[in-house]
Amino acid sequence: MAVPTQFAYRTLKGIGVVEAAPVYDSLPGFERPEGNLRCCVYSPCGRYFAWASPDRVIVVDASLGHVITSLPAENVYELGFSPLGTFIITWQRHSKDDNGDAIKNLKVWRVVEGGPDAADDEHNVVGRFVQKSQTGWNLQYTYDEQYCARVVTNEVQFYQSGELATVWNKLRVEGVTDFAVSPGENHSIAVFIPERKGQPAAVKVFNVPNFGAPVSQKNFFKGDKVQLKWNDQGTSLIVLAQTEVDKSGKSYYGETTLYLLSANGGFDSRIDLDKDGPIHDVTWSPNSKEFGVVYGYMPAKTTIFNTKANATHNFALGPRNTILFSPYGKYVLVAGFGNLAGQMDIYDMENDYKKICTIEASNPSVCEWSPDGKHILTATTSPRLRVDNGVRIWHVRGGLMYNEDLQELYQVIWRPQSPKSCPLGNPLDPMPTPHASALAYLGTVKTPSKPAGAYRPPGARGTLTPLAFKREDEGGAAYVSNGSLSLGFGANGFGKPRKREIPGAEAVAEDNQAVPAAAAAEADENLSKAAAKNKKKREARKAKDAADKATGLAPTPDGGPSVTAVNSSRSPERREQKGHERNRSRGQLDTRPRSQQGKKEHRQPERRPQRPPPPTPAANGTSAKALQEAPELSVTSPGGGGTPQDKKTRALLKKLRAIDDLKMRRAGGEKLEGTQIKKMDTEDEIRKELEGLGWND
Repeated sequence: MAVPTQFAYRTLKGIGVVEAAPVYDSLPGFERPEGNLRCCVYSPCGRYFAWASPDRVIVVDASLGHVITSLPAENVYELGFSPLGTFIITWQRHSKDDNGDAIKNLKVWRVVEGGPDAADDEHNVVGRFVQKSQTGWNLQYTYDEQYCARVVTNEVQFYQSGELATVWNKLRVEGVTDFAVSPGENHSIAVFIPERKGQPAAVKVFNVPNFGAPVSQKNFFKGDKVQLKWNDQGTSLIVLAQTEVDKSGKSYYGETTLYLLSANGGFDSRIDLDKDGPIHDVTWSPNSKEFGVVYGYMPAKTTIFNTKANATHNFALGPRNTILFSPYGKYVLVAGFGNLAGQMDIYDMENDYKKICTIEASNPSVCEWSPDGKHILTATTSPRLRVDNGVRIWHVRGGLMYNEDLQELYQVIWRPQSPKSCPLGNPLDPMPTPHASALAYLGTVKTPSKPAGAYRPPGARGTLTPLAFKREDEGGAAYVSNGSLSLGFGANGFGKPRKREIPGAEAVAEDNQAVPAAAAAEADENLSKAAAKNKKKREARKAKDAADKATGLAPTPDGGPSVTAVNSSRSPERREQKGHERNRSRGQLDTRPRSQQGKKEHRQPERRPQRPPPPTPAANGTSAKALQEAPELSVTSPGGGGTPQDKKTRALLKKLRAIDDLKMRRAGGEKLEGTQIKKMDTEDEIRKELEGLGWND
């Protein structure tokens, strides 16, 4: 008889252990702990189950629920077991003692006590370390627990598992930040060195303990951090490299690339993916001969590769970002979680990738295959979602087998079991009977009505959807990123303009070598009306200035400079200054009474110095040839120059006009401010100054 599968969950109030198919009941003999429990974990061998309370760590027998040992470890935040369940590792927050020295917060304990003569609190401790970061806190063991390793500055230290007081061996690698020990029978280790000082990032594979030279190595750029994924046999390694920032501007989340290395150095290659976009997920099959990758902009593409990085099968495009193989490698699950709808497609890999079913799981944050390869566990957990938390178990044929709603569910894990205890048989036949909780849940779920679909205006109803508005998996055009993080040229006027296309028309291939004139014409068409009008004005002004300069420098028939030369000889700074003065005069606010604003203001004429006639070449003794060679003529403008006396006269006249304006406003009944009244009182002084300058009304 097959051993029932088992899973454990942790909520805000306590921990529960449930025997799954076919029992679906709490584990007999297990007393549910309550209180603030931060973490729980099964041993990889499946024999033990442990959790951390505020003052102790409890280890129980996973089959019976009886307590095996209790470790005096306070405020433990992380728990882990060695592969064979011999050791349990605890991590506490980093802190310092009264002398300012760091406390060794990473401890390794023996699960089974050492003997009756050992002290109560210290007999189980094998080693202690200082581990500041919670990321990568745990030791990594070889499959047989012969060695364990941890990374420190510029080296990976190896220990014999039973003797952690002294370092057994060191792998010295400058700049190493991450590593992964092979789970296979061959003792191998992969280390990662990120980019620095213009040097590329590198992943190197060494055989333990031969650390003289790497047996396999891959150098690459665009690698700030990586995920190192060994297959179960430890013969091949997948490297998922990622950058923090995408310099091309195509993504907010950096660039991702995929590499494949063999442990013996016989093969290393970058995996070429034929769809643009990020890599969402990559997973090894349990047979260690193939792996699956989900990649590309939505709708994403899912592909199965062999150990030579050759694609063997492509699934249909769809909104998916997760791929999971069943423990026996017979089935594969392709799903879309997170911000996607939560649909799960199950395929039979041994039957030409035939699709078995599609499961509609709403808002799952956890998805795992059961150890027997017949069921799938999904759960909605906190803090991602604090509502609708619970656990559901589905059969591989798509039926719901078990449902349990929980308040503030934080963690759900399957108990690991060996394949011998869970023979696969024929999972599809017969279909098991659902638990009463599943039937009760299905009775409360409303039958989904036919989806209404996207809104369509009345004029488009009853017609086919144009290709421009269809998704790629529905026959539409593929998404092409324009290399800009903005909404695009057509959305807000910024960014690189997208390719012009007519909705409903077939896409036309573009020629890589575009004609410059055609490109300029297309750029003009992409401009707005105002921008195109301003561009034409600028071009006309440039052409006119060039023509004026060319004609103005040429002498007239009578030997004198033309009028155009006088007008165009004004320096650019003076022309720009005059333009600014004109703009300021236009933008001044009319402060007169509303009854007077529509009338033309009568101003007193101001005296301007008369401009002397331009000298002739004969008077100055210059020839026409010398005049023609002059690069630019400088002529004083009528309104912007003159003697200092003329400038002061104009300023005083301007003040008089302002005072007259204030008088008219006061006569119209407007209430003036104190500063305006004081300004009116200075009229006599201004007139006296004008008389002193020789100006008369």
